[in-house]
Amino acid sequence: MIVVNHKPQRVSPLFPKTVRTPSSHDRRWRIVLYSHDTMGLGHKRRNLLIAQTLGTSALKADILLISGMRDASDVPMPDGVDSLTLPALHKGTDGTYEARHLGLTLEEIISLRSQLILTAVQGFQPDLLIVDNVPRGAVRELDATLEYVRLENLRSRESLRTPIRCVLGLRDVLDTPASVQRDWLRAHNIEAIRHYYDTVWVYGDPDIYDLRREHFFPSDIIAIMRPLG
Repeated sequence: MIVVNHKPQRVSPLFPKTVRTPSSHDRRWRIVLYSHDTMGLGHKRRNLLIAQTLGTSALKADILLISGMRDASDVPMPDGVDSLTLPALHKGTDGTYEARHLGLTLEEIISLRSQLILTAVQGFQPDLLIVDNVPRGAVRELDATLEYVRLENLRSRESLRTPIRCVLGLRDVLDTPASVQRDWLRAHNIEAIRHYYDTVWVYGDPDIYDLRREHFFPSDIIAIMRPLG
């Protein structure tokens, strides 16, 4: 269970008001996009589209895709976009995880993936971390990285540095409300969002399906959800 020692300040817009200005930001913006990619192509495709859109926009940014899909690096990318491929996981039909290729136990491969993600974020020092679908990553492999970001943000208050912002991206249709409530309670996802994330992006049109109304999310979580269309 997550022990909450610090509650980050919530912000209402998609991006925080305290954004670095071009004159104060002495390097290109840095963005990390994480997706666990244990089955199917939906998560990878979504993050690739976001990376391609940002990479071809007026925003001057370096974008690092962290993914469990081996062929993520084979897709043509604009300049400023690169990828880090994690040792692959496989999710069975019963919902359990295992190493897809390596002869490692689940504990071993999650530890390896977790350390690779943490090291990449520590070295890359992003301005923005966008996490796809799973607040704590596959089998909670993001916990160490999210805690590192939280501690760095506490230090940034003392040094007046701009903090690393964390965004959770969700598709509008997750599963049946009952299934989402059961799985999210078990994973302590609501506590993770409160503890680590600044906002939640919802990929979908709320006029067709509004995730905020259809699920059992607390009011404070609904308040930071932003439908993107």
